[in-house]
Parts: sequence; structure tokens; C-alpha cells
Amino acid sequence: MENVINKIKNYRISLLDKFILSQVFGATLVCLILFIIVWIAPETLFKIIKKVLNDHIGIYTACKLLVLEVPKVLAKAIPVGILLGSIFTFDRLSKNSELSILRGIGLSFNRIMAPVICFGCVLSIFCYMVNDKLVPIASNKLGESRGGGSHFVYIVENANKTPKQNIIVSNFSPDEIYDITVMNFSDEKYQDATTFKSIVFAPVAHLKNNAWVLDNALIYYIDDDGIYRRVEKKEKYSILTEGTQAQDVFDLMLNTTRKERVFTNHQISKYAKLLKEANFSDEYRYFRTKLYQRYLHPLTCILFAIIGCLLGFAPPRSQRLIGFTIAVGIIFGYYITLPFFDLLAQKGVLPSFVAAALPMFLFLVSIFVIKKVKDL
Repeated sequence: MENVINKIKNYRISLLDKFILSQVFGATLVCLILFIIVWIAPETLFKIIKKVLNDHIGIYTACKLLVLEVPKVLAKAIPVGILLGSIFTFDRLSKNSELSILRGIGLSFNRIMAPVICFGCVLSIFCYMVNDKLVPIASNKLGESRGGGSHFVYIVENANKTPKQNIIVSNFSPDEIYDITVMNFSDEKYQDATTFKSIVFAPVAHLKNNAWVLDNALIYYIDDDGIYRRVEKKEKYSILTEGTQAQDVFDLMLNTTRKERVFTNHQISKYAKLLKEANFSDEYRYFRTKLYQRYLHPLTCILFAIIGCLLGFAPPRSQRLIGFTIAVGIIFGYYITLPFFDLLAQKGVLPSFVAAALPMFLFLVSIFVIKKVKDL
């Protein structure tokens, strides 16, 4: 271990490293730009142009929308760029017999790949920052973070895990809660039925002073036979009054309609804890998987850099199309199967970490297989 540390300390960037790095950097940059254009052009660009032609938005707003769409694509494009960039560079070096010459003077293939792997490490850090910072900022500016929707149900439990209240919201926005129904469970226990002691209806509710305050609430009191005996009207009726319960449930309600990309890593972790406490198991597993992916996805920059170098290496007169075909298959396979792994984790078929880490494991296996096949 000490020898490895000393080698790293004594390492100096050679002319060869600078040359390979400059070639990979240029090719990666071109691939990034092309990928972003191809990803945005078919749908997003068409919608924005249509809005401009219909006078719904101006040119300045249209340009702003396009710029804000870039971070969402950039997070996916960075690994693709380094993969195709490294393939293109090493393919050209192989074609010109430069790799053969370098290996002939005693340089190992691992040493030749070193600057590309270092570049992949830098891109992985940048990819992490894009996912954690730039994507949420862009999504918030696009208005995707505003919660709002319809039909939210939450069950409040007693200390012994029995239901205390059933809260049903018909519609909500970040500012108000509309058409809310609160079913207060009775303390009486029956084997074949659940009874209520009262049902509360209110047209509007607000989050105030660590509670949900229902305006102009109608309270229907129900006896043990299931028949309401009297109705009472209250201007203010408070629920969820314990600790931070009101704010937590309100956050849960708003976030049910938000996409994962509007959250930072810290916010995803916090939201996942709320989901777990509320026993929203499927949603908890899904967001936990997304959190792990936020940390593991940047590693694809390093793995794709290695795979690109391996696929790009070939004898001068060999067939070139094979490496690029395999690379395109890896790209599509990775991004197409991600939702499938998300679903497996959400349904509890796979643990969240396994679902997020499995693609990384498969890429590692691919590296060993390709290296063995090419005898490097």
C-alpha cells in the first residue's frame, strides 16, 4: 500500500498523457453536445417552438427554457460522452498503429489508459454535482417543484399502531388544502367492523401553528350503532397537532406529485425517512433506490471510460464497427433497464441498494470479460 502511495506522489504527467487526454477531452465534448441535441430536439424543442409560434412565450423565455432543460440531459450525457469519446480516441490510435508502438516500447495497456481513467474520475465528480445541484435548481426554475394535485389519504395511528384518524384530501396546492374529510375512529373494538365516533367535513384547510386548521368544519357525531345523532359546526377545527406531524404530513402530500429530479440528495434522504415513518413502503423503497443511484451513477463515468478504451483497442486492420455497436448497446441497455430495476426495488423484489448497484456490477464483469477476450 505504501508503494502505491509513493508511486502516486511521484507520478508526473508526461507528453503521452497530455496527448491522450486532449484527444479524449475533445471527442467527449463533441459526443456530449451531440447527445444533448439528439435528446432535446425531438420532443422538448418541438414543444418550445410550437409555443413560440403560437405566441404563448417569447424568444427570451424559449431560450431560457432550453437552457434549463440542459442539466437534466447533461447528467445522462456525461457517461455516454466519455464512453464514446474514449472509444473514438483509442480506435483512431489503434488504426494509426500508435497503440501498437506504445505497447512495443514497454508501456502496458493499463498505463496507457491511466489519463482516461483520471479524466473519468473528474467527470464522475462533475456528474454527481450536476445531479445533486444543477438538476434540482433547473427543475425548480421550470416550476416542477410546486406540489399540487388531487386525492391524498393519510392514516394517523395511535401509540399501539391502531388507527386513530383517516384523513382524505380531494385536492391541494402548496398554499391550501381543499375538500378535506377526517374520519375519527372510535375507541371501541369489534372483530368484524371498524366504527367511527365522528366524521368531519371542511371545504378548506391551512397549515398553521404546527396543525392543520379546518375552516367552517361540519362535525357529524356517530353513536355505537353507526348512526349520527347530531351535527356541529366549527369555524376552526385543528388536527395533526402533535409535534411536527402537521408539517411532515403536509410535506408528504405535496411531494407525492413531485418528480425525483427536483430533490437534492439531502432532500431525498429526508423525504425517504418521512415515507418510512408513514408506512408508504413502495414509495420509500423507490426513493431509497433513487438516492443510491445518485451516488452510484457517477461511477459509470469511470467504468465507461475503461470500457471505451477496451472496445476501442483493436489490431490496425480489424473490423471497427463492432466496438461502437457494443457501446451503443451498453448505453441503451443501461438507460432502458433503469426503470425496470426501479420497479423491482419498489415492489420489494430486490433490495434498494442491490437494484441500484447491479448495473455497476454488470459493467465490472463486462470489463473483465472484454479484457480477457482481447488478451490485454
